[in-house]
Amino acid sequence: MEVRPVHDGKSETTAPAIPGWRLIVSDTGRYWAIRNRAFPRVALRAGVEPAVDADTFQEVQEAVAAQEEKARDAVAAVEGGAS
Repeated sequence: MEVRPVHDGKSETTAPAIPGWRLIVSDTGRYWAIRNRAFPRVALRAGVEPAVDADTFQEVQEAVAAQEEKARDAVAAVEGGAS
């Protein structure tokens, strides 16, 4: 299976993007998003996934948003418990 980047830096066309995540599309049309920077360890321990996949761009956006929210919640829980 071939996997190609959506943003290749060479094209003038506007491709979908998710800030902070690298978006790729497989040759079968499946979307994958991989976070550019590592999540904090506490987020990873809470089950946050740094890579998600979906059938559509909208679904992969929703999956990314869910992981970012989980990460914020995990960090907030630790910071809130530190006082």
